[in-house]
Amino acid sequence: MAQLEMLRYLHDHDLVRISDRQPENWEEAIRISCENLIDKGIINETYREEVVAAVHNYGPYIVIVPGVAMPHSTDKSSGVFGTAISFTKFKEKIYFEAGNEEKQATLFFTLAAKNPDEHMTNIANLSDLLMTDGVIEALDKITSISDFESLLQT
Repeated sequence: MAQLEMLRYLHDHDLVRISDRQPENWEEAIRISCENLIDKGIINETYREEVVAAVHNYGPYIVIVPGVAMPHSTDKSSGVFGTAISFTKFKEKIYFEAGNEEKQATLFFTLAAKNPDEHMTNIANLSDLLMTDGVIEALDKITSISDFESLLQT
């Protein structure tokens, strides 16, 4: 039930995007995945670029399981004005390491948090969602917002 609540929250707060653009690389994918939070005034471009820089510095730590990325930066990041998670679905796999199936994603859950406690709450809520049997597979199959809305009915 909590899983549906999180998906419903993302939908009801217009934090779901099914991208019609296919990024050329993971940097562009991160930038696209941040657009929704930028549009809502939750983050700015500075935070977006800090996320890209963090992956350059620390490697593809944001790919938490094959197929799922969780773009975020450190708790010392600037450019964060609110706490939220947004969801972006890409049609094709985005590789963070060329040809490495363990380090690719189509599902991007972009995190922003004003403080470390809210960051940990975001991660815990997202973990609960992703550990639910069938959720990753169901999200990977969606191709439209109406498909996403259908998940809310199950």
